[in-house]
Amino acid sequence: MTVIGFLSVAPVVEGSMSEEVAKAVAALDEFDVGYETTPMGTIIEADDSAELFAAAGAAHEAVDGDRVSTFLKVDDKRTVDQAASEKVDAVEEHLGREARRERSE
Repeated sequence: MTVIGFLSVAPVVEGSMSEEVAKAVAALDEFDVGYETTPMGTIIEADDSAELFAAAGAAHEAVDGDRVSTFLKVDDKRTVDQAASEKVDAVEEHLGREARRERSE
């Protein structure tokens, strides 16, 4: 089974949050998870929900600040083993192309 999560952890501050976000992402390295960071959050894949929640908790605790905002969305398909990339592949198959496009300027 693969559990997929979308995690966003950030301090509530003015200005750049990148240094603190990097701490949250680095905390994931202590767990048996795969991850990919995007501009809006990090996709995490784990074998079970316990590992996913532990990793997300560590990411939250790694951020310094008086106030930290964390969002976690979990997709726990219990009867199917499907990687996050396979979910994207299925959408692209229906589109007949990549599910991305560069913004024209």
